[in-house]
Amino acid sequence: MNNINQYYRSPDKSHWKGPLSNLDSPNQYWHECIHLYLDGPINFNSKSLNSDIGLLGYASDEGVKRNNGRQGAINGPKAVREQLGKLSARFSEKKVTDYGDVICSENNMEVTQKVFSDIVKEIIESGQLSIGIGGGHDLAYGHFCGIQKALHKEKMSKIGILNFDAHFDLRTPTKNANSGTPFYQILDEFGSLVKYLVLGIQKSSNSDVLYKNASDFGVNYIPIEDCTLNNIITVFKIIDDYFKDCDYLYVSVDLDGFASSIAPGVSAPGPFGFSIHFFRLVFEHVLKTKNVIAIDIVELNPNYDINSTTAKLAAQIIDIAVTK
Repeated sequence: MNNINQYYRSPDKSHWKGPLSNLDSPNQYWHECIHLYLDGPINFNSKSLNSDIGLLGYASDEGVKRNNGRQGAINGPKAVREQLGKLSARFSEKKVTDYGDVICSENNMEVTQKVFSDIVKEIIESGQLSIGIGGGHDLAYGHFCGIQKALHKEKMSKIGILNFDAHFDLRTPTKNANSGTPFYQILDEFGSLVKYLVLGIQKSSNSDVLYKNASDFGVNYIPIEDCTLNNIITVFKIIDDYFKDCDYLYVSVDLDGFASSIAPGVSAPGPFGFSIHFFRLVFEHVLKTKNVIAIDIVELNPNYDINSTTAKLAAQIIDIAVTK
């Protein structure tokens, strides 16, 4: 893990606060139950990690900056932890560990992604569900590379990617990668070992070139117009059929897939998007498969959030993932 000290910071207890439990019934809230990994980056090794679920922040919006988006997602992981800490803890039989943040030093997003992938590898190799907290969606390339490294002994394993997003994020990298290129990079590098499905695609957010890239890569998608409760059974069937030959599933949740009235604090807000009820039904359906190996929630931008609404949404998505 080259450069890890420069690109890593340990978890901060001050980010985990909330109501206090009664003495006769302790540990009722997340902030009281979360375990903080304080052994330092040099000791990251799957043999020394002991947990069921690992949270890892990606404190970077360098990719958003490169993509000419509005900055602020660098503070997403902190905002999510602050809201998670207040939630009731319903995972007494599971150990959840905060492994701190990977940070973008000297605007070097590529090394940041590499460090993130190295830590994710150890988390997954130790048998934990990996949950990434962004940060820009460029987190996805680092997350997937970490998954791939962890599964290196299973060379023929096929990994499905389900992305809740208004965007394909299939832009062709030119001079540098950015928050709009991660899934192009993944598909270009790992090819036949990956199946990619996007829920919530919006025509106003994707150029003809991106639709062509999706077609060239054999990407499947469900447009936002079909992401309705009336169509939920069809959505379930599409997901089940598309990933039936995948050994593992990686789920990425871009908060801009929700309408801005629901999630105002994102890097690229839009008036349209799926409802919370639709998302929850689909998300819980996917979690029931027991094939989910990694999840991330990205593009939270606290600078533009209203009453922490979007941060609360992100926190509750993580809560669902942990408790299901």
